[in-house]
Amino acid sequence: MLSLHTNAASLSTQVSLGKTQSALSTSQSRLGTGFRVNSAMDDAAGLQIATRMDAQNRGMQVAMRNTQNGISMLQTAEGSFDEVSSMLLRMKDLATQAADGTSGTSDRTAMQNEYDELGKQLNNIMTNTKYNGQQLLKAGTLAAAITFQIGADGADTMVVNTSTGLTTLDTALSGISASYTTPTTGGTEISASGTAANGKLAGLNSAIDAVGALRAQLGAAANRLDHTYNNLNNVSTNMTQARGRIMDVDYATETSNMTAKQMLMQAGTSMLKQSNSMSQMVLSLMQ
Repeated sequence: MLSLHTNAASLSTQVSLGKTQSALSTSQSRLGTGFRVNSAMDDAAGLQIATRMDAQNRGMQVAMRNTQNGISMLQTAEGSFDEVSSMLLRMKDLATQAADGTSGTSDRTAMQNEYDELGKQLNNIMTNTKYNGQQLLKAGTLAAAITFQIGADGADTMVVNTSTGLTTLDTALSGISASYTTPTTGGTEISASGTAANGKLAGLNSAIDAVGALRAQLGAAANRLDHTYNNLNNVSTNMTQARGRIMDVDYATETSNMTAKQMLMQAGTSMLKQSNSMSQMVLSLMQ
């Protein structure tokens, strides 16, 4: 029907052009940002899922740094105990030598001087070893249970408790060297007599065992943190890939969509021009 008041073809073409223009704008936004989802209107459920994944992934990234910091702290402590172990072995050598009947009084006195210096250094290591500016061993961070945050959720924690081992070691060190307890004074542990020196061997063995137990505990905890890091890295990688499949635009597909929408826009614009000229036909009937 020819009508001056209602141009159905023009109205339909305008509606189609509006939809095509909206779709073209969406394609251009996606190609311009690289994201398939730029607002909740694009994919409300997908955006919610991707946001939750992003929150979890960011938490895991921080947790990965936490595990590395934890490993560094434990390795610092273990390195200190490695030196403590070496010093205790030397002290045992001195006590064993002093216990021998061939060692005279002057010999044992010289050995005692070295023994005392080692005791003082043991005190220095136990009280002054620090990590990140905080005291680490005796009366320090590891003197109580320490909690590592190893995941994005509140339940993802790891507790390392070396307090009992540190107390045992401190007691053992106090029993083998007066200089460990009071660095300003010397002792007579191995200088008094061969029998006295022999009596310190059992205590030295106990101290060496205590250090070994602590080092084993710290090493096991550090290994667990290392495995935790590897697992977090694996989960984070897969989580990032999953989020990318939701959020990232497929450039091949979206470029094809944009090309199709551009062609529809051109065709629609051309047909709108043609439909608007239909009213001219009405005037031709009146001539």
